Amino acid sequence: MSEQTQIVDEELRIGRRKSAKPMLWVSMISMVMFFAGLTSAYVVSMNREDWVTFDLPQAFYISTVLIVLSSLTLFLSQKALKKDQLSNSLILLLVTFILGLGFVWYQYVGFNQLKEIGLYFTGPESTVSTSFIIGITFMHVLHLIAGVVVLLVVIYNHYKKKYSSANMLGFELGAIFWHFVDVLWIYLFFFFYFIR
Repeated sequence: MSEQTQIVDEELRIGRRKSAKPMLWVSMISMVMFFAGLTSAYVVSMNREDWVTFDLPQAFYISTVLIVLSSLTLFLSQKALKKDQLSNSLILLLVTFILGLGFVWYQYVGFNQLKEIGLYFTGPESTVSTSFIIGITFMHVLHLIAGVVVLLVVIYNHYKKKYSSANMLGFELGAIFWHFVDVLWIYLFFFFYFIR
């Protein structure tokens, strides 16, 4: 490889590093706008005569605890990586992944708990309020599944020893996205808890 090619490759690598986080922030801002629109429509729809109020399923409480714990383990994993404690970081990353899967599972359980009490997303037995809660929650689960895929990529790269205290960009991008979907769920949970 010529010296000129190496210089161009290094400039491209630096350019990607500089643009990666801003691009991620732009995509997250668009997601915030999307969920802000959905929750605004929820608030407006509360004035309907057929609005039904109900308690959130117990599984949503469990999933909230799991997602908070997953953010904590990911934070600790990143902290270990900064100290080049690679095996500790990888173990904590795997725990984060398992907690993320647990979150998805308990969201599914929560949907079934709503069905068990006669609340459906669509059909003659559905209500506007359940359609909103299930629809918004399902959209969040889709974003979290994207986060799980991101975690899988980070785990794979971590296992292949592509990360260290000197090279954390991919890990940081994955962590920012994961923390974002976590905070988004916490917002949605408290929104549904207090605004009924």
